[in-house]
Amino acid sequence: MGLLRLLFTNPFAFILLIIPLLYSIIIHELAHGWVAKKMGDSTAEWLGRLSLNPMKHLDPIGTLMLFFFGFGWAKPVPVNFNNLNDPRKGLILVSAAGIIANTILAFLALFTLRVLNPAPFGAISTFLIYLAQINIMLAAFNLIPIPPLDGSKILMGFSSPQFQYSLARLEPYGFFIIIALLYLNILDPLIALFEWIITAIISLLLP
Repeated sequence: MGLLRLLFTNPFAFILLIIPLLYSIIIHELAHGWVAKKMGDSTAEWLGRLSLNPMKHLDPIGTLMLFFFGFGWAKPVPVNFNNLNDPRKGLILVSAAGIIANTILAFLALFTLRVLNPAPFGAISTFLIYLAQINIMLAAFNLIPIPPLDGSKILMGFSSPQFQYSLARLEPYGFFIIIALLYLNILDPLIALFEWIITAIISLLLP
């Protein structure tokens, strides 16, 4: 369901959903820039992208897609991989940073839910459940190994230069491929598998 439809059918659910969704996407991008800085590239910092200000990260088309179709994106944080201390290791760690950040947010939401044990179906429990579900979904989605998603760059970090080149050539068409595969439900089993793995990892860490 697109968020715009949800706004009119259930405004309360819209408010509970839009805030965690927006900041989960922002923190995902912020994590890329933060790890890149730690590994030697300050491009994101120079451009003012190491910020929680939504206006620094919102992509007009990605935001419209989010409201109308429930699927969107932020502006990617710029990273100059040539500046990294170890380009291959940096490619893996910087690309994985957003996925790890979303997984940590999901863990913290479920941990807080377990500690506070709020009333079922109340505002706090609903918010925390939404926050966990959104971040598990984002982490799983970004693990898909199709450019420009993070999973493809993690795969590049473990691959030969020839395979890296082949994946990089797909990047200009990546979002069209992903949208088509999502429309045809071809990616659903892979996303479900990734969600199951992430949920299992979080479950092992929860007290």
